[in-house]
Amino acid sequence: MRIVVGVDWSDEAFATVEQIGLLYKPDEVVLVHGVDLGMFHYPVVAGATNLQGYDDFRQAMIDAGRQAVERCRTLLQAEVPSIRTLCEVQHPAAFILDSAATVQADLIAVGTRDLSRLTEVFASSISHRILLHATVPTLIVKGKARPVARVLMAVEGSEDAIRLHKWLTSHPFKNPVAVTILSVVPSLHMVDPRLVVGLESWSELSKQHAEQAVNDTAQALASPHFTVSTDVRLGDPVTTVCEVGNSHDLIVVSSHGRKGLDRFLMGSVSHGIVHGASCSVLVVR
Repeated sequence: MRIVVGVDWSDEAFATVEQIGLLYKPDEVVLVHGVDLGMFHYPVVAGATNLQGYDDFRQAMIDAGRQAVERCRTLLQAEVPSIRTLCEVQHPAAFILDSAATVQADLIAVGTRDLSRLTEVFASSISHRILLHATVPTLIVKGKARPVARVLMAVEGSEDAIRLHKWLTSHPFKNPVAVTILSVVPSLHMVDPRLVVGLESWSELSKQHAEQAVNDTAQALASPHFTVSTDVRLGDPVTTVCEVGNSHDLIVVSSHGRKGLDRFLMGSVSHGIVHGASCSVLVVR
């Protein structure tokens, strides 16, 4: 398993590196730091603003980035067979995404400062950009690193369940975990009663399908590595998953790959869970 980790001097980056060591036994970890020079990314801009000592400033930023990468290297456990480091003058999010594509990563891991959704959009945070544009599974680490013993696997139908089952079995956790397989059927109680007429049977049928999906997945997933339980609820998917996730160490959810303008304006269930969850979230694509 090859993991690309976006790092800098933040506590969130250090927690992400430590979390990787607690969660997996990777074959290779690639630590990536994009040196962000902001508006001075291009020398011509520095020249136009008459910035004194541009070369020294640029080199100091590169040196600081390399030191951050080396600091993160020391946080990885000794049993990691291969550790690579990349540090270049690049926009951080783009460099992480490009590096993941180049090394054919199985997973991208980044920390988040847990900004509000509105603030994150306008601040263009690194985790936000990676969550939107990554083509491989992404681990968003929240808070301090911690052992993972309880995992919430949130599924929306059989397709989700199959995708998440495949990921969990082909990329096993470092230690056995207890997995709760949760499916949330959207509740109709907040809909205009005039619009609900005839939909009661649909809701019951959806719940039956959800129960079948989680039970089938539980049966397929059960093994010495996973102790499995199931849960089906009615309600708002994002709110319910986040509430249930409060008693877990990690939430695993599938991304449906929303495209284009719709992705930016509407968001997604997985994106909403990342914002609302109190624990780290693994988004499988």
